[in-house]
Amino acid sequence: MVNGVFDWEIPLVELEKRIEELRRFTDEKGIDFSEEIATLERKAEKLSREIYANLTPWQRVQMVRHPKRPTTLDYIELIFDDFYELHGDRTFRDDEAIVGGIALFEGRPVTVVGPQKGRDTKENIRRNFGLPHPEGYRKAIRLMEQAEKFGRPIISLIDVVGAYPGIEAEQRGQGVIIAEAIRRMSFLRVPIVCVITGEGGSGGALAIGVGNRVLMLEHAWYSVISPEMCAQILWRDVSRAPEAAESLRLTAQDLLALNVIDEVIPEPLGGAHRNREATAQNIKEALRRHLQALADVDPDRLVEERLARFRKMGAVANVESL
Repeated sequence: MVNGVFDWEIPLVELEKRIEELRRFTDEKGIDFSEEIATLERKAEKLSREIYANLTPWQRVQMVRHPKRPTTLDYIELIFDDFYELHGDRTFRDDEAIVGGIALFEGRPVTVVGPQKGRDTKENIRRNFGLPHPEGYRKAIRLMEQAEKFGRPIISLIDVVGAYPGIEAEQRGQGVIIAEAIRRMSFLRVPIVCVITGEGGSGGALAIGVGNRVLMLEHAWYSVISPEMCAQILWRDVSRAPEAAESLRLTAQDLLALNVIDEVIPEPLGGAHRNREATAQNIKEALRRHLQALADVDPDRLVEERLARFRKMGAVANVESL
């Protein structure tokens, strides 16, 4: 990627630059190029649809790593009102790689949590590049259990390549707290809607991904392992990450077909970073529908359905030999 442009987007970007040049020339010189501009715009629209309708899994992985892709806090600002961030795990410290708090969703109090990547190098360092430590997951658990106490629905916005793998995180119980987060989320007696907005990597994502509904943006990915780590483990060759991405079946379209997720939320043509407001509106509309569907479900039934949803994943059928 050069200057925020992927290799496969270069023909489209060059066409868009040509359109802009003609418009500027029209404004400055007063020469009517409206017919030529209209022709190029039709060509650009057709090219856009061809490019973004045929992205490979690896291209989608790259898409969600675009530096301008909206973060969790961006979506919180665009979707919710009166967000009040809460801090700390009441055990060790506040992990800024996970944010969470109370907000209003169309007038209704909800709890929102999610990993937060930095917008620049300084913030990325402060937020540990969006890789949560154990205390981040403890904070998420604390906020979710608080939501259950006060009867607030939980919305989890997931964009994380994985939990932080450093030795200090392991010393503080990274694996244990991820398992504990999964267990506790499974039995919360309030509606939980999870939205994978970007990367959904391994236990780092699943720790806050046990929902009654799991939704996924069109270009997001969700997998037990990142393509790079998969390639390194299988072939000792990170350059084969595109091949690993193809095999992992990690795209939203794949996971919908496998019944791992419940809905694919469309992104604007070219990805969420091209129109964050439209992306947020699409997420908001999906959240509205699913929260309404879960609003009157009995708490015991919420737990039963959530457990059943995850237990049926990977189910196999025995076929007797003929």
